[in-house]
Amino acid sequence: TSANRQGACRMNAVLRLIIGASAFLGALSFVAIEVMILYQLGGQFAPYIPRSADEFAGYFMGASAFLALAYTFVNDEHIRVTLVLEHVSPSVRSVLERVAVTIAAALAGYLGWHFCKLAWVSWQLDERSSGLIALPIWIPQGAMAFGAVAFFAAVAERAVRVWGGAAVEAQHGDVE
Repeated sequence: TSANRQGACRMNAVLRLIIGASAFLGALSFVAIEVMILYQLGGQFAPYIPRSADEFAGYFMGASAFLALAYTFVNDEHIRVTLVLEHVSPSVRSVLERVAVTIAAALAGYLGWHFCKLAWVSWQLDERSSGLIALPIWIPQGAMAFGAVAFFAAVAERAVRVWGGAAVEAQHGDVE
């Protein structure tokens, strides 16, 4: 029906927005890694001692990796091993693809759930990093949780499309 299509279009627009925000934050995290490296190198030439730069670079590395997962997935940049799929009939291939994308969605959901739980517990316990700057540890964990949840949403959306008869690969590099 028309109302269902409009709702699906709105949901896809929200998903694209979440994935785009996640990718943007991942890119900023990647730039922040470079800033931390330059900050640390600057300590060699300027009269200051860089504090906790390696610790923060590690947090930004974790954030950039997880925040970019959903974007790379919807643009088919993840590695898919299709060795078996190339040697089976189209009907068996369809079944195997549905099973694979369902398992991927379940694993992505598990990952997202546990990262959210980890960040939540860290927030409740007011855990802090052990470096010179006592950063609340839920902040970098929260960034990783957001990336993992965005990845789950992208994989789950793809699973719904595959079970609906669409191809596993995204069309035109975007969520449909």
